[in-house]
Amino acid sequence: DEQIERERVSQRLSGGCCALAAVYLMGKFYVANAGDSRAIIIRNGEIIPMSREFTPETERQRLQFLAFLRPELLGKEFTHLEFPRRIQPKELGKKMLYRDQNMNGWAYKKIEEDDLKFPLIYGEGKKARVMATIGVTRGLGDHDLKVFSSNIHIKPFLSCFPEVRVYDLTQYEHCPDDVLVLGTDGLWDVTNDTEVAGVVMEVLTSYEPNDPCRYTMVAQELVVRSRGVLKERGWRLANDKLGSGDDISVFVIPLGGPGNYT
Repeated sequence: DEQIERERVSQRLSGGCCALAAVYLMGKFYVANAGDSRAIIIRNGEIIPMSREFTPETERQRLQFLAFLRPELLGKEFTHLEFPRRIQPKELGKKMLYRDQNMNGWAYKKIEEDDLKFPLIYGEGKKARVMATIGVTRGLGDHDLKVFSSNIHIKPFLSCFPEVRVYDLTQYEHCPDDVLVLGTDGLWDVTNDTEVAGVVMEVLTSYEPNDPCRYTMVAQELVVRSRGVLKERGWRLANDKLGSGDDISVFVIPLGGPGNYT
């Protein structure tokens, strides 16, 4: 992340990206995630999560705590408190549910002038944004990202540090149908873990266990099904729901070789 900051002028890099990495070392998989990509292991039909997404919702308390400690980062335009909805001026003096960086649940407070500011985290699900700007809270780059029409920098709230999970391959016997799936949010926005596992098993069983192309074909099928078919109303899935409009990148990594079948 620091290297990107140093090179952003010479390399003309103004944006940022998420990062999901899998490293195999001495019998173990180390999966590191910074962003909203996802990794799962499918072993004997069982789904084992190997990452979690970092979004304004999942990192609410970290973001609020930073804003509480350094209110100058909010530029006098935002409040670190969260409310169920935007507060209207006519509600000054009334009681409203809220939560801060120390709270999992909600409590009531009397609405004050500062509570009328735009919330640090606004929206729900994929529409949640930090300072109404970005929907992912960890990754690389974005050093120059600012709130629209302001001089408020977003970067202090973004973390480049990944969460690392470890999977010990030596603890289990793996067959060629056991895989590690890595995918960007374009996949997971429209295809859940169970559906991915279903596609994995469907495609793998249509190929011989020693066919090296079978894993590439799984990845290809996951991309195709998540993108859907282009129709008059945009990209549509088989059930006519909206397909993914985001980039979709998928890796399918086998955990066992042909000789591991029992």
